[in-house]
Amino acid sequence: MTLKSKIIAKSSALAVLMALSLSSIAQDGTIYALDAPAEPNAIPLNTGGVENQPAKETWFRQWGDPMARNITKATLTPFLPEAGKANGTAVIVAPGGGFRWLSLDNEGWEVAKALAEKGITAFVLKYRLHPTPVSLDDFKKFMSGPSPAPATSSASPGGAPARPAQPDLSNQLEDAEAAYAMIVKRAKEWGVDTARIGMIGFSAGAGLTMHSTLNSKTMKLAFIGPIYGGMGPVEVPKNAPPMFNVIATDDFLFRGQFGVIDSWYKAGIPVEFHLYQNGGHGFGLGNPGKTSNRWFDAFMYWLEVNHFLTAKTNK
Repeated sequence: MTLKSKIIAKSSALAVLMALSLSSIAQDGTIYALDAPAEPNAIPLNTGGVENQPAKETWFRQWGDPMARNITKATLTPFLPEAGKANGTAVIVAPGGGFRWLSLDNEGWEVAKALAEKGITAFVLKYRLHPTPVSLDDFKKFMSGPSPAPATSSASPGGAPARPAQPDLSNQLEDAEAAYAMIVKRAKEWGVDTARIGMIGFSAGAGLTMHSTLNSKTMKLAFIGPIYGGMGPVEVPKNAPPMFNVIATDDFLFRGQFGVIDSWYKAGIPVEFHLYQNGGHGFGLGNPGKTSNRWFDAFMYWLEVNHFLTAKTNK
């Protein structure tokens, strides 16, 4: 073997080792510091800041995904379909993270891109969060510490198990309402039919989607999609929108509950529910090898059957 061949072989071997190392780092669940990525299309919502906030916004990487914490300024990032492909439907996408961080790629940008490919104008909502420790090391300790026992709400319709009490979501609701208002205001520019604005969310984002549905006085959502969110019963407003709901049996939020589904059903409002055999929590668009991997296809078909994927024509 020539010297050049040996160098190439060693370089190739080194590249493989580095790739394997990076893959291992990306998938081991460890939290790594991350420089804030560019967000050139993010539009400030100007909803204010966060009281008693000890630190500025910072980013980290876990499970290969970029996450943001200590968000004090909400933004909305549009993902527009290709020219001529938009069908008029819009979706606000709310990533999850326990209201302490946001999984902006796995449960935000990737989902918005997939929606845009289907002709849906998608908007990722980067909402304000509750404070976390300033340093990354302290945040890691915070993340690895024991979770407090969830408080329960005294209200439990029909004697069903009580729904866990939520933290104060007034900031997050204000951000969601501002996002909705901006989409309505710029609907013509973005090719949005204001009667076809929906919202989907993941984990805590599903909680925000539900909270907005139950409490907002200004948002008139056409449909909602809480994805692996809380399953406790709720008081359903008379004007609540149709719901598409997804969770897996091995998700810690499931716990054998069907309360929110039962609430929607008893209210006489259309509901579709997919309980998957497996998938865990936080699977985003999919979790290879799990039955939950096809939920997005089911969601698209549900939207199609309910006439949200067909562009309206002017007669």
